[in-house]
Order: sequence, then structure tokens, then C-alpha cells
Amino acid sequence: MKTIKKLYILLAAGLILGLSACEKLDELNKNPNDPENAHPQLLLTNIEWDAFRQYNGTGPLYITKMLVQTDGENTGQYYKWDRSDFDAYKKLRNVVKMGEEAQRIGDQQYLALSKFFRAYYFYNLTLTFGDIPYSEALKGEESASYTPAYDTQQDVLAGILKELDEANSLLSQSEGIIAGDIIFSGDAAKWRKTVNAFRLKVLMSLSKKENETALNLRSTFASVAGAQPLLSSTADNAQLVFLNQEGNRYPEFNSSSFGSGMYMDSTFVKLLRDKQDPRLFTFCTRTREAEEQGKAVSDFSAYDGGDPAAPYANVNLKAAQGKTSKVNERYYSDATNEPMVLMSYAEQELILAEAAIRGWLGTAADAKVHFENAVRASFGFYESYAKGYSSYLTSGAASTYLARAANAWDNATSFDQRLALIVTEKYIESYFQRGYTAFREHLRTGYPAFRRPSGVTIPTRWMYPQSEYNYNQASVSAAIERQFGAGNDNIRQITWWLK
Repeated sequence: MKTIKKLYILLAAGLILGLSACEKLDELNKNPNDPENAHPQLLLTNIEWDAFRQYNGTGPLYITKMLVQTDGENTGQYYKWDRSDFDAYKKLRNVVKMGEEAQRIGDQQYLALSKFFRAYYFYNLTLTFGDIPYSEALKGEESASYTPAYDTQQDVLAGILKELDEANSLLSQSEGIIAGDIIFSGDAAKWRKTVNAFRLKVLMSLSKKENETALNLRSTFASVAGAQPLLSSTADNAQLVFLNQEGNRYPEFNSSSFGSGMYMDSTFVKLLRDKQDPRLFTFCTRTREAEEQGKAVSDFSAYDGGDPAAPYANVNLKAAQGKTSKVNERYYSDATNEPMVLMSYAEQELILAEAAIRGWLGTAADAKVHFENAVRASFGFYESYAKGYSSYLTSGAASTYLARAANAWDNATSFDQRLALIVTEKYIESYFQRGYTAFREHLRTGYPAFRRPSGVTIPTRWMYPQSEYNYNQASVSAAIERQFGAGNDNIRQITWWLK
């Protein structure tokens, strides 16, 4: 009987404990491997890795006349693309979460970086499409809003500039090392310089809006350039350096896309040949015919490409004859190759040079200094990272290049001549770097000219993703009607920043 009595007591106690624990059942069922909160440093590394590798592969190189395809028609090469995607919003989820976690723990450094990466992704999105979801975007977890309205491109770019200004202010108060940072090893001061350099890039993107008083482009640009810290050398480049370790290698390492069908574009090769630019040697190989003839790496006549406006079958005939250069082997055989650069000192100096010739900042003499700084920085970058080619890219080689008639600043006496020099240098520096920047610079300035088949005009945007028509039709339709007229979602419509 005593044993039975003890058993009832134990069962009753267990029942009481069970009933008292019901309220905490949700806590018991939480998955420890799926935490609701995490330190933002755990998100930062992945965010940086994704953002710095977001260079869009070889796609932009066909559009900007650097590569041609010989075994099929490349839609970019012939300006026949249609839709792009909203995959950047997937990356933005982590950025938003990092900002939320930064606010939760009161860390201004991570909050600043969340604002910078938001600006970076939204900038690329709006220049790709036009109007996009911005103020209502990424609210699914917060308010179960899954059909965000589209903001005007003007409002998106204004919001981007505001976020960058806020990021700069937060970083100006920064103390300590930013843990999880694989770009600057936690150096907040260098991040602040990058934020401000990127602000200048966004502002210069709006050069066609120079006379819109509400934007205050000139005064804002001058304020950032004159009063905020900027990149001071290539040592400040915002770049992702690769390691010869699994998962940390250069993204094109061992890529099969560099097979028999990919060759250099003749217009890009000719540009570098005409300028006697030794960066050509680091970008591509000598033609098979030139190698058989024993021509040296430094012989500019050893390089050629295929005509980007000709039918691909015709281009293939020239390649089969051994008269067309391939992409330099380092891009797919070197596990570390060169870093991926999100914002470089060279690009910043070219932006400042353009600002000077536009009268936004400084004088024509200042423009020359910035221009030559940029060229020397670009040569220095390839001297450091293009293994086996450093002897062609010394500071002396940069001086020789700048002294050539085709490249000399003093030979450019008109605004258009100077703008062409500046934007062409941006273009050359964009080889396998910075995604569609060179294409957008062409849309904004007209430089350099892109060869294309007769009668073909250059598109100005991408169509919205089909998924938006499937799941957010009212919002995307309203955005299209507002910008272009109902049903006019096509690749040659002009968005606000280009008007």
C-alpha cells in the first residue's frame, strides 16, 4: 500500500509540474539551431562576401564590348536581353536583419554598414529597372506586407543618399574594431571613406539632373568632397581579397565558361592598342597566330579580337584562323587572381576629375591631378595583382602612358574631350570589375562608343521580373504606367535618372 501511495503522489506532482509548464511550452519548442537573435557580426561577413562578389560575371563584358561569343548568339553582345531579377532583395534580407540586430544591441557601427549595403543594393536595383519597391520593401516579417508599392526612382535615389549620409554620421562616432569585417579588418575609418566615395558616385550618376535646384547636386557634392574623409590611395580600396582555400577562391577560378566560344572584342582591344596601354597584356592573350610568329607579350600587334557587330558565325571563322585573342588565363587559372573591388581610389579620383571639369569642385588643373592620380592607381593595382606582368605596369610605365598623345590630359582642350578621357579610363578599369558601372557610364555620358549591328539601338534598362507580374501585379503595373505608360515595360524606355 505504501508503494501504491508513493506512486500516486509522484503522479500528482508530475501532473502539477506539467500543468505549470504549459505556459512555457513555446520556449521548450524553440530550435536552438535557429536563434531569433544573433550578433550582427555573424551576419556581416556573409553580407560582405555576397556584395563584393556581386559583379554579374561575364555578362557586362559582352554589353560593354569587351568580349564576344563565337559558338552562339549572346543576347548582351547584340543588345537583345529582356528581364532581370530581384535576387538582390534576397541579399537585402540579411542586411535588414543586421540593421535590426545592431539597433537591438545599440551598435552604431553595424547600423552604419547596414545603411551602406542597403544603399549599394538599392542603387543597383533602381538603375537596372527604374522605379522599385523601397520604402515598403522587406517588410514581410515586420508587418506581413508581401505586395510592396513601388517608389519613384527619384525618391529611391534621394533615400539612398540619405542613408549614406546617416552611415557617414554614425561611423564618425565609431569606436573600436568592427568584428566580422573581412574587407578592412574592422577599420571603421576606412569604411567611412568608402561610404563617402560611394556618395560621390551616386551624386555623379545624377549629372543629368544638375539644374534641378531641389537636388542641390553641386553643393552636396562639394560638401562631401571638401569636408568628409575620402579614399587616399589604393591601400584604401574597398576590395575583397581571395584566398587559395575551398570557398574563398576567385569566382571565375576553374570556370568552364572560358571555353572555346569566348574571345576578346576587337573594339576593346583596338582601344587599348591605340592608347598603347600595357594593361592589355594582363587582360588577354596574344593571338595564336602571333604566338606562332614569336611576337612578344609587349608587342601590341600581337592582340586582336572579334567584331561584336558581326554574326557570331563570321567571328568564329576569324577565331578558328588563330587571329583572335582569348581572356588572359589568370582569370580562370589563378585561385586568388585580383581582388573584387566595390569602390576604388582610382574610380573616386575619376569622379573628382569629372566634378572639376563640370565646375562642381576645383579647377581644370585639379581635374588633371585627379585624372593622373587615377591612372597611376590603376596601373599600381595591376602591378600588384596581375602576377607575371608587374614589369609592364610600373610607375614609369604609367608616366609613359600619360605622356602619349592619345592619353595626355593637356591635349584634351574641350569639355567633351576631357569627359571622354575620364570615362574611358573608368571603362578600362572596369574589366571584370564593378558589374554594369561602365554600361551605365555610357548611358549617362555616351562614352565610350559601343559598336553594334546597323539599326540596333542600345537598351537603357531591364524589364521587371516575371515573378512581380505573378505575385505583385497591381504594384508593378502602376509603376510601369507611371513611368512609361500602361503596358510599356520594355528595355528601351528611359528612366528618370537619364532624362
